[in-house]
Amino acid sequence: MRPRTTYQGVATVYKAGVGDGACSYGPSGDMMIAAMNTTDYETSRACGAYVLVRTASGASVTVRITNECPLPCAPGQLDLSEQAFAKLAPVSTGRLAITWSLLSPDTSGTISIRYKNGSSPYWCGIQAIGHRNPLARLEVRTGGGWRQLARTDYNYFLSPGGSGCGGAIRLTDIYGEQLTVDGIALRPDAVQPTRVQFARH
Repeated sequence: MRPRTTYQGVATVYKAGVGDGACSYGPSGDMMIAAMNTTDYETSRACGAYVLVRTASGASVTVRITNECPLPCAPGQLDLSEQAFAKLAPVSTGRLAITWSLLSPDTSGTISIRYKNGSSPYWCGIQAIGHRNPLARLEVRTGGGWRQLARTDYNYFLSPGGSGCGGAIRLTDIYGEQLTVDGIALRPDAVQPTRVQFARH
C-alpha cells in the first residue's frame, strides 16, 4: 500500500459484528471499518490504515482497516462493514466499483501499545494501536542496539527469545518517521497509552 496512489477495485459488504478481525484489535468503537484483500493486506501491513473509498457517483467514506479479506477477494478489493457500505450505496447492492487511496487523517489520539496474552521476559508479541499512518517496522532495544521484530499476519510483532521485551520500542511509519516509546510495562493484554503520534501527510 503506497501513499499518493489511487487503487481501483470493488467494494463488497460483510457483517462485521463487533468489528474485531484479523488485525487483532478487538471490538471497534467506530464501525467505519473494512477488510483488505490478501494482496494489499501484506501480512498485516495494512492494519490500522485509513482509506478513503470513492464511487463513480461521487459518494465517499473513510474506513480503517481492521481485517483481512481472503481469496476470492481480488487485488484492489475492499470488504466493507454494512455500516460503511451504506454510506456509498444501499447494502442490498452488494458490490460496487470503487477507487481508494491511503489517508493520513486528523486525529487527537495517541498510539497505544499492547503485549500479547502470554508474553513474558522469554517470549513476547507487541502490537501498536491507534497509529495515524501504517506501520512499516517495530523494533526493540537490546544490548546490541535496535532489533527489528518479525510481523505476523495477525498484526503482532514477535520476539521469540524475549529479546527487548519490556524495554524501549521504536515505531517507524511508511513515511519513515520514527517514534521511540519508553516505560511500557510487560503487562499482557493491557492497552497502554503513549504520548506520541505520527505526523500528518
